[in-house]
Amino acid sequence: MGNTTRAMEWLADAALDPVACAREWRRHEPDVTLLPAGRRWDVVIMPERLGFAILRGKSACRLRPGPVLFDTCARLTGFFVPPGATTCWLASGIRCAGKGTWIATPWPRPTRGRLRWLVLPDGNGSLNDLPTLEHLLHDVTKRDLARPGAGGSARGQ
Repeated sequence: MGNTTRAMEWLADAALDPVACAREWRRHEPDVTLLPAGRRWDVVIMPERLGFAILRGKSACRLRPGPVLFDTCARLTGFFVPPGATTCWLASGIRCAGKGTWIATPWPRPTRGRLRWLVLPDGNGSLNDLPTLEHLLHDVTKRDLARPGAGGSARGQ
């Protein structure tokens, strides 16, 4: 089974009806499907600038990131983290999608649409570690505050 198929099945497993979701994806390969957060993963949503800085930080530390979505119109990144991890997490300019929320999720392949994967799901359930995200976010915002004339805010653009 290929990585795309495993990734699709892993994503579909979060659906309320995983079998029907996987079947629909196999038959039609829709561009986007709504999936509930909080079942297999939560999503930490932040401005593009912060998300890309965190990805660079993970790369510099040789850390393999879990799935990351990018909304090209809203200029937001979404890091998939373990379910329930975001229930007590607060940060200025950052939103969390957990139980009771839905995420527009594209077919797990490189695309050029509004929603695209910066890091594709690996199909094995690998997720981003929330403490690592917090640490990298702290580093990014600390550097922003230290930059002369930067205005020093972690808020969205």
